[in-house]
Amino acid sequence: MTGGIDDLINYRISRAFETIKEAESMIENEFWNASINRIYYACFYAVSGLLLKSDIDTSTHKGIRQMFGLHYVKTGLVSKEFAKFFSDLYDRRQTSDYDDFVEYDRETSERLLSLSKDFVTEIDKLIKEK
Repeated sequence: MTGGIDDLINYRISRAFETIKEAESMIENEFWNASINRIYYACFYAVSGLLLKSDIDTSTHKGIRQMFGLHYVKTGLVSKEFAKFFSDLYDRRQTSDYDDFVEYDRETSERLLSLSKDFVTEIDKLIKEK
């Protein structure tokens, strides 16, 4: 891999951890739906970095989820539970951003934040192992 790709991978995982902090701030300020958005994007940035580490480039959210499933979940490198979590987060982010009269709450936001920290940490470990 070239230095440029490595820099991009490092940027994306760094962005994932930074976005977790953004989600924490949203929760502290009781912006539940915004926290769901940031939680999803933290995981999205991590997965996109992981895929780049494997020379897999995708341009859509759907493509990222599909390639993640194909190359990491089906091969057993990532648990099915993490894959389901990532897909669920995508759906929740869509709902929180685009649907009317949808309100998440502290309990849901905090639970998803906790899971996202585990998810991003696991993805970071995979990136470092490759």
